[in-house]
Amino acid sequence: MPSERIHNFNAGPAALPASVLRVAQDELLNYKQTGMSIMEHSHRGNSYEQVHEEAKTLIKELMNIDDRYEVLFLQGGASHQFAMIPYNFLKRGTRANYVLTGSWSEKAKKEANYIGQTYSGASSKADHYTYIPAFDTIKTSKDDAYIHLTSNNTIYGTAWTDYEPLKEWNAPVFADMSSDIFSRPIPVDHFDLIYAGAQKNLGPSGVTVVIVKRDLVERFAEHAEQLPAIMRYQTHIEGNSLYNTPPTFAIYMMKTVLTWIKDQGGLEDMKRRNEQKAALLYHAIDESNGFYKGHSDNASRSLMNVTWTLPTEELTKQFLTEASEKLFSGLNGHRSVGGVRASIYNAVPLESCEVLQSFMDEFAKKHR
Repeated sequence: MPSERIHNFNAGPAALPASVLRVAQDELLNYKQTGMSIMEHSHRGNSYEQVHEEAKTLIKELMNIDDRYEVLFLQGGASHQFAMIPYNFLKRGTRANYVLTGSWSEKAKKEANYIGQTYSGASSKADHYTYIPAFDTIKTSKDDAYIHLTSNNTIYGTAWTDYEPLKEWNAPVFADMSSDIFSRPIPVDHFDLIYAGAQKNLGPSGVTVVIVKRDLVERFAEHAEQLPAIMRYQTHIEGNSLYNTPPTFAIYMMKTVLTWIKDQGGLEDMKRRNEQKAALLYHAIDESNGFYKGHSDNASRSLMNVTWTLPTEELTKQFLTEASEKLFSGLNGHRSVGGVRASIYNAVPLESCEVLQSFMDEFAKKHR
């Protein structure tokens, strides 16, 4: 890690690979000897078109996405998808099933409630979202308009670890994967729609990736005709995500990050690296003799967001103050749960996690 870089554990926008930032720096003023920045190129021009198509190709290749799916580049973040999904797929007289595992799944359900009927087939809210509900406890129906889940819960540090049982569900399955997409291989064919804001693992904020089955969109085409054109998935499929001007620089950065992921060995290598990083921090928690208390149950631990508390608020403040002095950034827990949170997305180097583990061990030894 370059000596001028701090240890960035921010939850999002999050760390980007240093090598990716160098590529962007080198190409910023004169992209591919065209005499101007990629930000200045027309989104209809050849230079940007190559970036656009390469980004789509890399997503399909790295995630092993077959031709039944369309990859879209949209705007508005996951929050826009909270509304766009029910507008397109929640017909009158049907209900959407939201599995509640944290604040973001709550917000997705709340937004859908403005548009149609919803219910929750399972929720871990009563236990402060410390776990992902067991598959056999989740109520579903073949009549569900769709079943929605949030794959990784940034605030609470929990994540779905096994998607294989999802193939048993008889309704379309949708997932918000904003905070762990591209962190490990996933069975895309178990899902009908996946969406993710880019600002955790894929690049800067500004672009949202949507992976959706074409036949799903086609089945709801007549229903969607009542919507404004920009709110229809079909509009963006037909326009190749160019119906309106896309966030060209964000997509360029995402393409560069995807290239980095491929060069690092793909999603299997990302998984190995992320498991190694997370193991360091969870070891510090588990070996602290109760000084640190992890928020999530062991079986639901996230590889992206490690969350924990200290014995007192005073010790938490002292921990964060000393961490800042040691050039750690972004360790404050979310305001709704407090404590400490280390977001260790793909681009966070192993070295940063090693240094944080050492600091955690020393702080616990000194104060317990």
